[in-house]
Amino acid sequence: MKHRFRSRSFFALAKLLAIFCPLLLIFYTFLYNPPCNEPSSDMLSPMVVKLSNSTETVNYPTNISHIKFVLVGCTKTWLTRRPYTEAWWRPNQTRGNIFMDSPPPKEFLPWPKTSPPFQLNTDATKLPVYPKLANPIEARIFRSVLDSFSLGDNQGVRWFVMADDDTVFFIDNLVQVLAKYDHTKQYYVGMHSESVISNFLFAFDMAYGGAGYALSYSLVEQLAPLMNDCLERYPFMHTSDHLTSSCLFDLGVALTLERGIHQIDLLGDISGMISAHPQVPIVTLHHFDNIDPIFPNRNRTEAVKHLMKAAEIDQSRLAQQTICYDKPMNWSVSVSWGYSVHIYESIIPRSILRKPLETFKPWKDGPPPLYMFNTRLLTNDPCHTPHVFFMEYIRKLKGNSVVLTTYRRKAPRRQQPCFVPGNYSADNILRVRVFSNATVRKEAGKIDCCNVLHMAGMNVMNIKLRNCRKGEVIA
Repeated sequence: MKHRFRSRSFFALAKLLAIFCPLLLIFYTFLYNPPCNEPSSDMLSPMVVKLSNSTETVNYPTNISHIKFVLVGCTKTWLTRRPYTEAWWRPNQTRGNIFMDSPPPKEFLPWPKTSPPFQLNTDATKLPVYPKLANPIEARIFRSVLDSFSLGDNQGVRWFVMADDDTVFFIDNLVQVLAKYDHTKQYYVGMHSESVISNFLFAFDMAYGGAGYALSYSLVEQLAPLMNDCLERYPFMHTSDHLTSSCLFDLGVALTLERGIHQIDLLGDISGMISAHPQVPIVTLHHFDNIDPIFPNRNRTEAVKHLMKAAEIDQSRLAQQTICYDKPMNWSVSVSWGYSVHIYESIIPRSILRKPLETFKPWKDGPPPLYMFNTRLLTNDPCHTPHVFFMEYIRKLKGNSVVLTTYRRKAPRRQQPCFVPGNYSADNILRVRVFSNATVRKEAGKIDCCNVLHMAGMNVMNIKLRNCRKGEVIA
């Protein structure tokens, strides 16, 4: 009996499947393969479009139109700092605003097109937390990103870049640096201070807003609605930079360091630092009101404009150090392209010359170490004291394929020659001419080499920058 029941059940099930399987197949075919004269199903097409757009957004190269600047200033200092901003701002190309604490006075009007568009910060004094803030002025600066985001003109924006009005940007290099990162992800890009004590007082993992930092659009989109809450959470903080970094850390976003962003928490003559700039694109220089003019015999404004002449031709090489040797003369030569040349009357390894000469002073006095990088102390030793030359002019040659930069001696060195057998005095050198390729941008992180073309007795030294040969030792 049991066996007969199982057989009948099996045949009944088989008969049922034979009837319903074709029906299921027809239903499936109709649902997922509509007739050719009907539009395709909307069930999957939105997903395909979104994925396509997302891929295009990520892969499309970042350019200047994707960056929105959030510059912070005040009416009291704008007249003296305006030339710094106008030296790099590109009307009809750069986008963003200069946020001020009060409406511009009559002497500022009409507002020039050579400056970033003026924008008044929203009134932070109406916030309930305002009376509790340790430094209320910083609330305005901190909320400038929110004010910029709230303007609504964010079509195509990938990055919000925050900075002070006494900061000089090198825009081509900024674009190159930000293009490395996926703007659809949450990025906080900047750099700490050069001063150990500044970092100790605030944070070693905080970007300094004066030097400038960049926030990806997706990060600002998340941060903006929470900024007033951050003020409630951190009313005791004294700087907007510290507020921003703390709020971002609460969102789980850490700082991504870029060495070409310079806070310049230094005083006096910073030529030693610029003359030994590392092999990274120089992105910003800050605090021009607190340092000596970076070129001799020029005021601060003239010095900034002079540096920008080189920046307009080749930012990829600007200030980056190249070291080579004149072996017949026993000289070492350090070239900071577009800025300076140092000639030493002895052979000094690159591992030493790459350390900046300590021509500057610390931002604040304190126990050593004073700086976040190694330095070389100034000396009276004629074998280790350079003959210093600063850029005089720049132009293109040979159908714009070659760039010639000429560097003029700052002043007589006023020291005895280096008394080492085989060494020669460089006192007679008045100018140095440096030739570089105008058609190829320098790759970030790539070290260049150079050849010294100099004949004994000549008062002009010629140097040609070139690619290093495989395995070439710069020493």
